[in-house]
Amino acid sequence: MQTTMKAIIQPSYGGPEVLQLAEVKLPTPGTKDVLIKVIASSVTTADSMMMTGKPYVGRLMIGLTKPKYPTPGTGFAGIVEAIGTEVTAYKVGDEVFGESLKTFGTQAEYLVLAEDDLYMHKPAAISFEEAATVGDGVMTSINFLTMVTKLQPGQHVLINGAAGSLGSAAVQIARNLGARVTAVCSAKNIDFVKKLGAHEVIDYTREDFTLCENTFDIIYDTVGKSSFAAAKRSLTAQGVYASPVLSSKLLKDVIISSLFGSKKAKFSATGALPFKVKQQLQATARELLALGKVKPFISKKFRLEEFQDAHAYIASGHKKGNIVFVNSWQ
Repeated sequence: MQTTMKAIIQPSYGGPEVLQLAEVKLPTPGTKDVLIKVIASSVTTADSMMMTGKPYVGRLMIGLTKPKYPTPGTGFAGIVEAIGTEVTAYKVGDEVFGESLKTFGTQAEYLVLAEDDLYMHKPAAISFEEAATVGDGVMTSINFLTMVTKLQPGQHVLINGAAGSLGSAAVQIARNLGARVTAVCSAKNIDFVKKLGAHEVIDYTREDFTLCENTFDIIYDTVGKSSFAAAKRSLTAQGVYASPVLSSKLLKDVIISSLFGSKKAKFSATGALPFKVKQQLQATARELLALGKVKPFISKKFRLEEFQDAHAYIASGHKKGNIVFVNSWQ
């Protein structure tokens, strides 16, 4: 009987060099837990940031001097391998997907989660690889477009970083909401974002969207490369600039704009929202995926032992769509 598994472990903060592939003890589910065989797990820009332990304020949640949980990764998709004696929501063989936000640990061959944690049955319409990325791109963009900015049909939204994991999901979600979508990306990704549903595309290597003649009801900066100050002139009178990339400048803009002026800067940490809210976001994402209204794009797949290559690709700053670790090739 198998007693160990492969897992990426991170004993300290730093670059990809601090990561190791190790043979560790196979986790054992408790009476109310589920053991999941991980087929695919997401590798995100947020993972790379948490790996460095910066900004330092983040260490209050993930560990002051070293990572609180040795194996990184939050997004996953897999198959239920075993269940605790009191588990009723799942059975062995169920295909599931979700997020491990409390203890991380998805970049491994197996994962144990409580029955009532943030995961659910995987729609048959999507692959394990696609499902593993839902928590990063799809759920975050649903939060920003429907809850943070309250995008309405007919409004004009600009999505900066439209070819990335959040941006590619946002283009599809905004189009489904009935908005007019302007996407910002590099020239090589113009056809890609048009196929996703963008009405217009701005090549950021040739044009600065903050200087264009159009104005936008919402600017969703998925990569945090602009700022409220720069984007303000491109917003309509009641326009909103929103970004999931927190900085001291954005935080200051959020506070000041909440008190003065009609144009607003907004931020949200999707992973820090109340559990019930995240559960609803996940259910909405699942419905969109099952109906084929949103389809995550996977640009690269890596095995666990290729973690250096995966993080190098993220560090290049030109990641297209999503990347995943795959334990079982489908």
